[in-house]
Amino acid sequence: MSVQIHVPDHILYEDDYILVINKPNGLMVEPDRNNHPNLLHQVRQYIKASAPDDQEVYAQHIHRLDRPVSGIVLFAIQRSVLKNLSEQFAERKVKKYYQALTDHAPQQHTGTLLHWHRKEKKKAVIAEQEFPYAEEARLTYHVKPLAADRFLWDIELYTGKYHQIRGQLAYIDCPIIGDATYTSGVPYKPDAIALHASKLIFSHPITNQELIIEAPTPFI
Repeated sequence: MSVQIHVPDHILYEDDYILVINKPNGLMVEPDRNNHPNLLHQVRQYIKASAPDDQEVYAQHIHRLDRPVSGIVLFAIQRSVLKNLSEQFAERKVKKYYQALTDHAPQQHTGTLLHWHRKEKKKAVIAEQEFPYAEEARLTYHVKPLAADRFLWDIELYTGKYHQIRGQLAYIDCPIIGDATYTSGVPYKPDAIALHASKLIFSHPITNQELIIEAPTPFI
């Protein structure tokens, strides 16, 4: 699946310093060795189209989403704000919210998932007890039924590990719909899973104003 987007249709917020995009499923955030279409390149092309010929075109994503995941991606479009935004993420000052669909519900419809996590061969390994080279992975969630076999999760992610949400939900027998990597046998859309980065709260790197960015849910 090759995804080319019209960037203006996906902009959630834009000013002289930052750009926030609602990424569709199936589009990589950054380049890979196979030269797949990627959001970073498309954002840079968008900025270049309106910039004077002698002006440097700069854009850098501050975080990533997996290719099959949709939702919010934040870009610095001035070098001067990259350090500030990166430090907000590193110091866990940014609040990150996701939505997911599963065909099973957990035993408790509201709660916290606290596990040990390690990346291994492009997959998250999850356990309840600490094991070598593992780190803590934590999220909180609330689940509500949409149908007999469809459950909507509202998730706050605290630690942001590799495939963390995908791995933790699968570990409790609630794999995300479409996520065959983590044992879901329920189809979703091509090159997509039912996981969406729905809200991001952070401080503007220049004004320090709190920004609350939301991407409309694709699930309701």
